[in-house]
Amino acid sequence: MATTYTAAVDNGKLVTDYQAKKKAEEADKNSGSSLGYDQFLTLLCAEMQYQDPLEPTSNTEYVAQLATFSQLEATLSMQQTQENEMANALVGKQVILKVADETTGKENYVNGKVDYIMYQEDGSVMLSVNNRLYNIDTLDTVADESYYEAVTTAKTFSDMVGQLPDIENINESYEKAIQQIRDVYDGMTSYQQKYVDSDDLTKLENYEKRLAEIKKAHEGESGEKTDTDNTTDNTENGTTDVVDKTDTDNDANTDNNTNADSKTETEANA
Repeated sequence: MATTYTAAVDNGKLVTDYQAKKKAEEADKNSGSSLGYDQFLTLLCAEMQYQDPLEPTSNTEYVAQLATFSQLEATLSMQQTQENEMANALVGKQVILKVADETTGKENYVNGKVDYIMYQEDGSVMLSVNNRLYNIDTLDTVADESYYEAVTTAKTFSDMVGQLPDIENINESYEKAIQQIRDVYDGMTSYQQKYVDSDDLTKLENYEKRLAEIKKAHEGESGEKTDTDNTTDNTENGTTDVVDKTDTDNDANTDNNTNADSKTETEANA
């Protein structure tokens, strides 16, 4: 049995549930904030036109409504001004944005420095981060320069430690990588080191300890091999000395025999 899936289509493009939901939220937001002074006056005129002629609304109530709306409008205007000032203060700051994927709706974090602020015609405020524009509503964190650098450096340290294999698989080929990680940590300021995960630092120390044990074991094996070679050389030298001594003894015996033969011949001639 075939299964049929249906989805909305907008301008020839397939619209996912997340996109439709987001579009509806934006429409509700815009419709809720679009009531301005002109719309209020239109509603006020309609109320006056269709009021009960037997019990007309007093002028005092109309004035009170107008005053209330004026006060609300002034408050919203002040709020918008404050938001704009806050947005302007973000220029040059390190920020972290929580951005949702337009297709899946999955939230991802974007970090960087705010280069400039852009105000849209619809009143929305956009932040330029990493050469891309993001709505100010996605702002999650505003970080101090020192704090941002410390967190970033600590994350780099953590990523480098995470790339190392299990400690059982460590060998001397990882000596350079481990030394680089140690150099990164030693190069941090005391403030930056506070943001390093203690577990990552413990892992690095364990890797260094394991590597030292491996190197020590290899040095011991090299020392034993050297002693064995020396013993072999001494043995060979001893054998050579014995051979030389044997040759010398043989030569001496030969000379003695020669002298004895000569003496015998001399006596015979005499």
